[in-house]
Amino acid sequence: MSLRELGRYRRDLGLQKKRRFIALLKKFPAVFEIVEEGVYSLQFKLTPEAERLYFEELKVRNEMEDLLVVKLRKLLMMSLDKRILLEKIAHLRNDLGLPLEFRDTICHRYPQFFKVVATARGLALELTHWDPELAVTAAELSEEENRVREIEEKDLIIDRPLKFNRLKLPKGLNLSKGEMRRICLFRDIPYISPYSDFSGLRSGTIEKEKHACAVVHEMLSLTVEKRTLVDHLTHFREEFRFSQQVRGMLIRHPDMFYVSLKGDRDSVFLREAYRDSQLIDKDRLLIIKEKLRSIISVPRFPRRGAPRSEADGAEGNDEAKGGTLEEGEEWSDADNFMSDDEFDNDEDDDEDDWSDEDDDTPPDFDEDGKTLNIGVSKPVKDEDNSRQNDGKVLVPVLPDGRPRERW
Repeated sequence: MSLRELGRYRRDLGLQKKRRFIALLKKFPAVFEIVEEGVYSLQFKLTPEAERLYFEELKVRNEMEDLLVVKLRKLLMMSLDKRILLEKIAHLRNDLGLPLEFRDTICHRYPQFFKVVATARGLALELTHWDPELAVTAAELSEEENRVREIEEKDLIIDRPLKFNRLKLPKGLNLSKGEMRRICLFRDIPYISPYSDFSGLRSGTIEKEKHACAVVHEMLSLTVEKRTLVDHLTHFREEFRFSQQVRGMLIRHPDMFYVSLKGDRDSVFLREAYRDSQLIDKDRLLIIKEKLRSIISVPRFPRRGAPRSEADGAEGNDEAKGGTLEEGEEWSDADNFMSDDEFDNDEDDDEDDWSDEDDDTPPDFDEDGKTLNIGVSKPVKDEDNSRQNDGKVLVPVLPDGRPRERW
């Protein structure tokens, strides 16, 4: 794609400031390549590694479409009316791994499971088929695995001591005896499945909070990274009958959820899915995301002190010049070197101008075929001269040039 054509998608890309696209593309050398197609025409494309990663993501998304359908069905099965607005599901799109166009693709491809209906508040996704086999939560599956493991251990171990029902808290979490007693009492309450009918549960009761925690636990288990924003959960107050204090409910149960205050908005993590701040089971989309993050983090210029070749020395010396341009480069009159008449046919001329001038490229210091060493002090040169004169006999002389007499 040409840079001129890219300028028309400034608003779609979410770029508010009028910065030059060429500086943005050069900031990620492992993702984009810039090719000159003419005097005033620059094209950009994906690098081979970025293109391979893109096709790998497409393959994974096509293979996991059935899993995404199951996630949407389970989400609808947990709601009160078995119907959720598409606008609210869009808030969880990235967390669930749904594609960008899921409203026009997945929601219409499977009429045997759900359908799109029009409501007074907008389009909503409604469940058309209830599957009892899907009404099994991740917490119930984990509990069943633990029970089978305990039975196997009981058959193998003889005279095993009694196992007390102790509360296992994460490392670094210190609670008072009253808080620990309250968590133990809450855990001893019979489990209420999020797929059961909860219309009869009164708000403010301990049973309703038990059901709300089960719903949040199941929703987090459906996400790719087993976490989401607290604000995203608050959008589903009506569908799941959450209380007004969703964040306070999550904080009251630190054995199940971890609320992070880092960032502009709070995030909630599923504790049992992590071990030492690392996911136990990583989703395939998450692995691709980590690969993409690794090639995005490749810097254009190496850091100071990093080993590099002599050819990279010129780029390193010009790092201060190019770095400021890339980070916050604003528009300048020098960028508008092309006449306005040439862009009369474009709709967004004023805000989508761009510059073909490749002024971010470091200058070539190797014009004569020799490497130019910058910043070498004079003592180093004197030392080199003394090394060259090691084979000569030096005769002492006076200041006026006459040879000094030897005694």
